[in-house]
Amino acid sequence: MQKENRYLVIEGPVGVGKTRLAEMLSQELNLQLVLEVIEDNPFLKKFYADSKRYAFETQTFFLLSRFRQQMELSQGDLFSQGLVADYFFQKDRIFAYLNLNEDELKLYERLQPILASRLAQPDLVIYLQADTDVLMERIKERKFDFERGISRAYIDEVNRAYSRFFFNYQDSPLLIINTNEIDFVRKKSDLNDLIIQIRKMKSGVRFYSRAK
Repeated sequence: MQKENRYLVIEGPVGVGKTRLAEMLSQELNLQLVLEVIEDNPFLKKFYADSKRYAFETQTFFLLSRFRQQMELSQGDLFSQGLVADYFFQKDRIFAYLNLNEDELKLYERLQPILASRLAQPDLVIYLQADTDVLMERIKERKFDFERGISRAYIDEVNRAYSRFFFNYQDSPLLIINTNEIDFVRKKSDLNDLIIQIRKMKSGVRFYSRAK
C-alpha cells in the first residue's frame, strides 16, 4: 500500500461482502477497523416493509449516524494511524436519490453538503460489484432479520444505482472489483493478490483482475 493510502473505504451494494473484506484488510494491513452500525437504525425494518412511508426517517437517521461516527474518528486522530471502513459518507446520496421524494430531496440537499464538507476524503475507495442474483444469495446467508423482506427488485435498483454513482466518481482513487468469481474469504491467494493491487494504487481508476 502506498504510504499516503492510510484511509481505505470498502463500498458496494447490500450483501456484496464489504464488512468481511474490511475485517480481513484490517488484520493484513494493520489498520484500525471502522464498521457502519446498521442495526441501530430503528426505522430500517419498517422501511423494508413500507419504503415510501419510512424512507425519509430511515435516510435521515443514517445520514446523521454516519456523520457523527466520521466526526468522532476525526477528533480521535485515527486517520493519521490508518484505518479501513466498510462504508463511506458519500454513499448516503445513492440511497437518498433512490428512495426520497422530490420535497424530501430538497431538504436533504440543504443538509448533506454541509455535513460532507467537514469530513475527510478516503485515500482509496474499493468498490465491490456483483450480479443481483449473487447479491440475493449472499443476503439469504446473512442473519439480519430486517433484511428478510428485501425484494429482488429493490436490490437490483440499488445495484444499478451504485454502478451509476461510481461511473462518475472522481473524488478519490478507485479500485473496482467484480466479486462474482472471487472469494477473498476462502482463497488466500485472492486476498494476497488484492493487497498487491492496493499497494500499487496511486491515482485514477483501476479494474481489478486476479493474477494468473
